[in-house]
Amino acid sequence: MKLQPDRIDTLSVTGYGPGWVAIQGEKVTRSVVITSDGQRFDWDCANFESLSAAHFEQLAQLQVELIVFGSGNRLRFASPTWMASLIQKQTGVETMDTQAACRTYNILAGEGRKVAAALLIEPPDAP
Repeated sequence: MKLQPDRIDTLSVTGYGPGWVAIQGEKVTRSVVITSDGQRFDWDCANFESLSAAHFEQLAQLQVELIVFGSGNRLRFASPTWMASLIQKQTGVETMDTQAACRTYNILAGEGRKVAAALLIEPPDAP
């Protein structure tokens, strides 16, 4: 699916499909984090089962009010112990499948919110 935001002055997800997202038109096939203040970095997790508290501690270092966590091909919730660092910093987390997270991030970033999208990109055939 191709996404066309009305106007967004920061990194945005411009498309997605099974096993990929496009950021500013560049197709990305690995997990990634983007923020409304323009940060982008690889998120070193190949699938949901490889996630750990360290992945969420990395997100806690971002200066955002909300993390939109895209949990992969389907909706799965992170363990509460993984979220401890985000709770401690009073950073909100919304969990949804990765495609819904892309759409939600674009809307919030377009509104000028301080938000990040942590997008787990899994192979298309992953459960």
